[in-house]
Amino acid sequence: MAAAPESVYWLGNDTLRVSAALFAENRRRLCAGLKATDGVEPKSVVVLQGGEETRRYCTDTDVAFRQESFFHWTFGVTEADCIGAVDVDSGKSILFVPKLPESYATWMGEIFPKEHFKNKYAVDEVHYTSEIADVLSGLSPAVLLTLRGRNTDSGSVSREASFDGISRFSVNNTLLHPVIVECRLLKTDMELEVLRYTNRISSEAHKMVMKQVKPGQKEYEMESLFQHYCYTKGGMRHTSYICICGTGHNSSVLHYGHAGAPNDKTIIDGDMCLFDMGGEYYCYSSDITCSFPANGKFTEDQKAIYEAVLKSSRTVMAAIKPGVKWTDMHRLADRVHLEELVRIGILKGNVDDMMNVHLGAVFMPHGLGHLLGIDVHDVGGYPAGVARVDEPGLRSLRMGRLVQERMVLTVEPGIYFINHLLDQALADPAQSCFISNEVLSRFRGFGGVRIEDDIAVTANGIELLTCVPRTVEEIEAFMSDSEKTFSPVVGSKKS
Repeated sequence: MAAAPESVYWLGNDTLRVSAALFAENRRRLCAGLKATDGVEPKSVVVLQGGEETRRYCTDTDVAFRQESFFHWTFGVTEADCIGAVDVDSGKSILFVPKLPESYATWMGEIFPKEHFKNKYAVDEVHYTSEIADVLSGLSPAVLLTLRGRNTDSGSVSREASFDGISRFSVNNTLLHPVIVECRLLKTDMELEVLRYTNRISSEAHKMVMKQVKPGQKEYEMESLFQHYCYTKGGMRHTSYICICGTGHNSSVLHYGHAGAPNDKTIIDGDMCLFDMGGEYYCYSSDITCSFPANGKFTEDQKAIYEAVLKSSRTVMAAIKPGVKWTDMHRLADRVHLEELVRIGILKGNVDDMMNVHLGAVFMPHGLGHLLGIDVHDVGGYPAGVARVDEPGLRSLRMGRLVQERMVLTVEPGIYFINHLLDQALADPAQSCFISNEVLSRFRGFGGVRIEDDIAVTANGIELLTCVPRTVEEIEAFMSDSEKTFSPVVGSKKS
């Protein structure tokens, strides 16, 4: 096995050094998982295809490349158009890189020899992609294990490796996917270190935005500030997803920020801000939402809704530990929301009866949270035999399994005042009987509050990865004092 260098990825300054050992360990775990899987024959070889350079439609303008996630998890390769193979029995790793034309040196830069990639990524062999059939034939594999499986969030099927000459081999495309998904589900110590970094930088970026936001600015200015901080301070060329910078009524639009609503509203004095943004480093994600008043001072109504969501967040995080059902955590968040909405006066009646008619989903139609890793909605939420619960709110939950140690999850409860959902509830006698419409009318146009933290599950509880001001008092003090800094205990654990 090749020895890992000190680091395979580092962008200088204060950015994180990531060792090639992270990916060597991932390959080791994958081989161990496959060896323990029924149906995997001796002399099996995993073959994974990396991402390809793409362009804008029919033009010659490139789209900024981001590696395919399964390939990145296995090899950590930043270059496009590569293929990787792993001999399951021995753990031997082989990287196939494209043989570049001489013109590449003119337009794109130095053409590196194969030895460069062997040393950089600490793999055992490097060959050109044009040689893959001959090289794999030399291994005399019983079967090639290729990747084909459905993503339970997007519904899309992963891209299966293909190359000239693959017809020479026996190929199985069903065994690999469930095994590699289970490997990605639980994070190693080295992966957790990268995820702590993405959270630290993204938390600092959110805090910087909180310092800068003022009525009269545009939402997209806040998006720009966040991206600028993540890139300049953290080396994050990509964000984990399209930034959501909703203010006022837009804070009730769950996936605001898309092309039809591109963070283009002017921020008004009195608006609540809901900023859902996360930076990505070396393909590892973060996903953080901060909600706060644009002018830095909560009204009584804003404080009441915010503290209801904060209570839900902290109640759920106190309950999370290995073995609990994620669906139960979602229901717990719903219950706290309903109890608090009764206290505020928006709802009236028995909370158990409200739960029975799924009233919580009127105010939180999305799931409590999701797995996080190389993908912001990471794989593994619904393995074979685990089905979504077909109920309002729960059908949008991105994970249905038991919580396990070393999972990384988001906890993102929210309360929103979404007009069409409120109108539907008021038109339904089973739900409208619990709603005090006169009080509710005061909150029409309020928008919404979401509090989203990233956590790592420990043996007895959680490690909180996100570190931003969270209580009303912390937020108001932080936003009012241009010199004040916020320094919570980073990596705090609940046991």
